[in-house]
Amino acid sequence: MPSVWQKKRFVAQLQAGGLVAYPTEAVFGLGCDPLNEGAVYRLLDLKGRSVSKGLILIASDFCQLEPYVQPLSDDLMSKIKDQVSEPTTWLLPAKTSVPAWLTGGRSNIAVRLTQHGLAKELCQLAGTAIVSTSANMSGCEAVRTAYQARLKFLSKNVYTISGQVGGFLNPSRIIDPFLNKQLR
Repeated sequence: MPSVWQKKRFVAQLQAGGLVAYPTEAVFGLGCDPLNEGAVYRLLDLKGRSVSKGLILIASDFCQLEPYVQPLSDDLMSKIKDQVSEPTTWLLPAKTSVPAWLTGGRSNIAVRLTQHGLAKELCQLAGTAIVSTSANMSGCEAVRTAYQARLKFLSKNVYTISGQVGGFLNPSRIIDPFLNKQLR
């Protein structure tokens, strides 16, 4: 478990526009402040990922996602908040103010209420949602330990916090509730 100092350093790196690596439900995530355009483009460049793919945001509570998501029906909100049996990313209508570097230029945004204890705590400490993409180069095997993340990204100025990934073997499923379809 990371120390209080490590958690503060993680938040400071995030708030300063830096990149961070952290454990999630199945793999190590690579992230940054979603509203820092420079940080997002550095992350995309590091991964070799096209901006057109869009990014996932994780949050500890739905209030951290409200700046990004259009108002939802009570039924859908209940469904999203009750979905805790497996990691679930939702494709939801984005507010028009959400930058294209997060949505990939689409009208929706991918969001997840993380159930991973440390990732949830880091979102709480930062007071914001965090970009969450797998900590690997596009098309390469996912990183599952802090040690692997440090080896891969230390020279790239990515702060990696210690911690264990959750017990899931696969990345979150992605659901479009409006099409009633699972996309991954």
